[in-house]
Amino acid sequence: MDSLRGRVIAIPGAGGSLGPFVARRLAEAGATVSLAGRNPERLAPLAAELRGADIEGIDLLDEAAVRVWAERLAAEHGGVDAVAHLVGGYRGGTPIEESAAEDWDVLSALLVRTTQNVGRAFAPHLLASGRGRFAIVSSGQAQQPSHAAAAYAAAKAAAETWTFALADRFRGSGSTANAVVIGAIVTPEMRAERPDETFATFTPAGDIAEAIAYLLSDAAATMNGQRLVLRGAA
Repeated sequence: MDSLRGRVIAIPGAGGSLGPFVARRLAEAGATVSLAGRNPERLAPLAAELRGADIEGIDLLDEAAVRVWAERLAAEHGGVDAVAHLVGGYRGGTPIEESAAEDWDVLSALLVRTTQNVGRAFAPHLLASGRGRFAIVSSGQAQQPSHAAAAYAAAKAAAETWTFALADRFRGSGSTANAVVIGAIVTPEMRAERPDETFATFTPAGDIAEAIAYLLSDAAATMNGQRLVLRGAA
């Protein structure tokens, strides 16, 4: 239960639907977590629930601000051991020939640029840790794109590529970078609201949190530049 005890873990995008599940699982395992998002007020109840958690109100598209966050965490805690990058977003649902160019602009910023900014800022600290961990949440669309989600699929594929390039940087250092590949996220609240829905192709938020906790732990030390696939079976 305490496999991450003493680790310092940054969670960019902690204000999204997956954030509370991941933060609680990591804190339960003994980690100190730093919750980051544009709306610190939204993160306040979760931080209060998780004793020792702090909040970073930040625009992750501001690379300088992300570097300040990384340096602050390292200075206050003597280092940073892991990053669980949870920034998400979606646009799609129309035939590819009708899709808007703006969809790519929005999704490349959310899914790619934030991954780049966070990766660059935290890489030196993860290398210094000697057991640093970097994990993103990806989608099966990155490997099997559908035309109606072309921009989303391309952005997820780019984020994966960036992450696996970071894995190459970490090679031989004891640090790793990996991706959890999921379907759409389903939460207990969603199941309660739609009791007749099977959610067969969805991935439960708790399962995703468990997978991220595994990838950030010593148990996954031999995994680097890999996909851990948790897509729905149907």
